[in-house]
Amino acid sequence: MTVTTDQMVQLITPTGERRPHPVYEGLIADLDGAALRGLYEDLVVVRRIDAEGTALQRQGQLGLWAPMLGQEAAQIGSGRALQTEDFVFPSYREHGVAYCRGVDPADVFGMWRGTSLSCWDPYDINMAIPAIIIGAQGLHATGYALGLKRDGVEAAAVAYFGDGATSQGDIAEALGFSATYQAPVVFFCQNNHWAISEPVGLQAQVPIYQRAAGYGMPGIQVDGNDVLAVLAVTRWALQRAREGSGPALIEAVTYRMGPHTTADDPTRYRPTGELEEWRERDPLARMLALLQREGLADDAYLESVTAKADAVAAELRAGCLALPDPAPLSMFDNVYAEAHPLVAEERAQYAAYLDGFEGSN
Repeated sequence: MTVTTDQMVQLITPTGERRPHPVYEGLIADLDGAALRGLYEDLVVVRRIDAEGTALQRQGQLGLWAPMLGQEAAQIGSGRALQTEDFVFPSYREHGVAYCRGVDPADVFGMWRGTSLSCWDPYDINMAIPAIIIGAQGLHATGYALGLKRDGVEAAAVAYFGDGATSQGDIAEALGFSATYQAPVVFFCQNNHWAISEPVGLQAQVPIYQRAAGYGMPGIQVDGNDVLAVLAVTRWALQRAREGSGPALIEAVTYRMGPHTTADDPTRYRPTGELEEWRERDPLARMLALLQREGLADDAYLESVTAKADAVAAELRAGCLALPDPAPLSMFDNVYAEAHPLVAEERAQYAAYLDGFEGSN
């Protein structure tokens, strides 16, 4: 399949009109009205989950939260392109992808609430736990993909990262190594325009997707606020990887409408008017406009979507608040698969420290 990579792929305009494409349009031809409605419901639900996360942090129930507001289409479009046997290596902002993989929304919050060192069992849903170290997951995905290739498994690994991570050596090494060995891995960069307070143009002197050419792999730039375009492009890259044609780099151009984390204040560095400009490209409004144009957004449907989002939010809030506090020494339980003398020593030291509090109450 020949793919044009010199222009951004878009299948829905910001006003909800369909745009034809000679390659990618055909990759979503199976989406009927019910499927389009399902994608919009996903967008609304994950935005609700995200808003609940911010509210819980502001209410003191979470230590920190990394909002994904504005990036819903990039995550739902790519997440719904995955097949069960594919394996996801996320950063810390992929709450929407986790939802697509079937994570219990309450489980997403364990790490942010401080009750768990992870969030879920990766092998239950084929998705690794969130990576806090910037860019490390690119190497993890490459290694896993090489394992898939050696085992002859027709599946792919996906590494999610932001534009800031493309300045990390880990991502450069992952791109080079995966190209060398034609590993079945898709690198999915969400270019949300800000690496905390650093604008993408400072560190990316050329569009990020163009870096793929230097590694000998295809690079595709897609409108990250267009859920259909993201779905089509990711389907293409994943199928190509599964069939043994090697890695690809996707740059989903989107925008972080909220702060980097709840500890950040974007009004200190974001130019006046930029946020308002991107609100006009809101991924949910765009998909709703498409549904309305195609007669798929009646009042009953929209009310059902709102009810679903509210129900998920209520369930995750109750689940989050019910997460049990772990026993202090449990932090040493799963460091290594087998007993390790250094961990045992540290456990004993910490136990002695805790014992020092006895009688002080």
